[in-house]
Amino acid sequence: MNHNRIDVAALSEQLLGPWSDIRKHSRARAARPELQRDPALGMDEHRERVLGQLRTLTEEGAVQLAFPKAFGGSDNHGGSIAAFEELVAADPSLQIKAGVQWGLFGGAVLHLGTEEHHKKWLPGILDFSVPGAFAMTEIGHGSDVASVATTATYDENTEEFIIHTPFKAAWKEFLGNAALHGTAATVFAQLITKGVNHGVHCFYVPIRDAEGNFLEGIGGEDDGLKGGLNGIDNGRLHFSNVRVPRTNLLNRYGDVAADGSYSSPIASPGRRFFTMLGTLVQGRVSLDGASTSASKIALQIAITYANQRRQFTSTSDTEETTILDYQRHQRRLLPKLARTYAASFAHDELLTKFDAVFSGAEDTDEDRQDLETLAAALKSLSTWDALDTLQEAREACGGSGYMAKNRFNQLRDDLDIYVTFEGDNNVLLQLVGKRLLTDYAAEFRKLDTGAMARYVAKQVGTTALDRTGLRTVAQTFADVNDERKSANFFKDPENQKELLAERVDAMVAEVAGNLRSAGKDPVKTAKKFNENQDLLIQAARAHGELLRWEAFTRAVEKVSDENTREVLTWLRDVFALTVIEADLGWYQANGRLSMQRARTLPEYINRLLARLRPHAQDLVDAFGYTQEHLRAEIATGIEGERQDEAMEYYRKLRASDQAPVSEKSLQKSKV
Repeated sequence: MNHNRIDVAALSEQLLGPWSDIRKHSRARAARPELQRDPALGMDEHRERVLGQLRTLTEEGAVQLAFPKAFGGSDNHGGSIAAFEELVAADPSLQIKAGVQWGLFGGAVLHLGTEEHHKKWLPGILDFSVPGAFAMTEIGHGSDVASVATTATYDENTEEFIIHTPFKAAWKEFLGNAALHGTAATVFAQLITKGVNHGVHCFYVPIRDAEGNFLEGIGGEDDGLKGGLNGIDNGRLHFSNVRVPRTNLLNRYGDVAADGSYSSPIASPGRRFFTMLGTLVQGRVSLDGASTSASKIALQIAITYANQRRQFTSTSDTEETTILDYQRHQRRLLPKLARTYAASFAHDELLTKFDAVFSGAEDTDEDRQDLETLAAALKSLSTWDALDTLQEAREACGGSGYMAKNRFNQLRDDLDIYVTFEGDNNVLLQLVGKRLLTDYAAEFRKLDTGAMARYVAKQVGTTALDRTGLRTVAQTFADVNDERKSANFFKDPENQKELLAERVDAMVAEVAGNLRSAGKDPVKTAKKFNENQDLLIQAARAHGELLRWEAFTRAVEKVSDENTREVLTWLRDVFALTVIEADLGWYQANGRLSMQRARTLPEYINRLLARLRPHAQDLVDAFGYTQEHLRAEIATGIEGERQDEAMEYYRKLRASDQAPVSEKSLQKSKV
């Protein structure tokens, strides 16, 4: 181990981020066996266990943070998300079922309802006497919420809404708490009054009686065994002309008077719809944090094992090599460690932004749009990354990684659904891409004629430089016969940022230019958009990676310990350069990097990984998870004990006169 060790305690505290005390308290709760997953349980028993665990959370006052003080809360929205995220270490089923009850079902009442609704329904939601489902998704319309087919038609004669599912594709699907435990649901439906459809609104609908039987007009099915998260009773719901009082409309953003007249504080139907959905963004925020936590757990297990497991006598005749000393093993795990640090720091900034919006401190339309975009970008990256990290960590631990007692498989199965719920990642990245296009167009509108001319001239100059290859020729000339110049180029943070930002800008500009050629013809525009959809999603993903790099850089600047700052700088560089390396084809095809410079990049990354290798254990230990959180046998030190026992056995054998002579040595002596 390098003697210039990082300050693990200080780094661990930094990684806890904002609301660190709340996070520590929740993490301590997640370390308790009675709140953890029992891998021996079948689906039915697992569901009942998680149901009981939610009651424990309620009894311990662990669920109220985000709710108003009148209901025992503290309006602490960021702290609430931080607390829920940590439950993933206990059991992702517990984290998600708690999120359904208090984040989605309770959040819909809190954010879409008014004070009257809060007084009527929040007490039962908070004390868990009313388990609830969040009935948004339909079989026929997943991410396309605006097109859900369930209707809520107002009957002014009885002052009731009639909730109806017109066909099977309109059944509400994948709803947590719907199969067994839910007694009410927040149902999203097309609000129709006086023959006018005012778009999707949310309604509070009782669904079961005290004995657990469906109420009249309501039916459903149990989704049964899933690929993961089997502690949650997911199911389907459908409605056959179910009547609810007019006041069951959660009417913060749209109301219907007794006579059937509709009113809203937001005139635009489109803006109203996105405002309503925007109040429920906490699901994406929490998935970003929980996925990043799962990646941390996987890496802490895998790197701990890799620091103890020995294989092959590559550098010694008597001692096998620790597998983390192999370059390939470093390449497999350490870039994912860098990526997870980047995701962690970016999540802290997302959580801070989320709290600012929901506390009202920064709550303009622009702030809410920024939050939506940031959450969509980061949730997409972190949920995909978690699956990638868990799989690589599993493989890096060989057969031991496949054993259930070492948790990789179960965590991966549970987190698999994270990439498609709370918004399919590709759809979310399209949302991000559209925002990038909007911002791009807005920048053009701001420019006066002179500024526009200068901008175009600059772009033309840059394009000419790229297309003629002059930029890459200059790079090759500068780097010739001196790889240190390439290394200095790549480690310069300004160059890293420029490469990451240029990629986003160029992709967005290309899409915008292609769309502009369609003019104002809606058919041509739709066709052009479809033709450029993949590039737009690439741009959105690149934007998320840039956001992560910026957050990582800001985090490094806050570190006071010199050794820690140096090691985190190397780690930040690995993150940036492996992102660039993964898209080297684009950088070369678009004239951003010369062949000479691109060729030196992998070797420079390998040198950085070798520098990081002595610090790998400290970097994962800084995540702060204990054995009670990891619950993986191979991370307990048992592998180190086995290796020490083996080495001692062979040492004694060599020292004795009982050691057999190898056939190879006999053959050498004959020669």
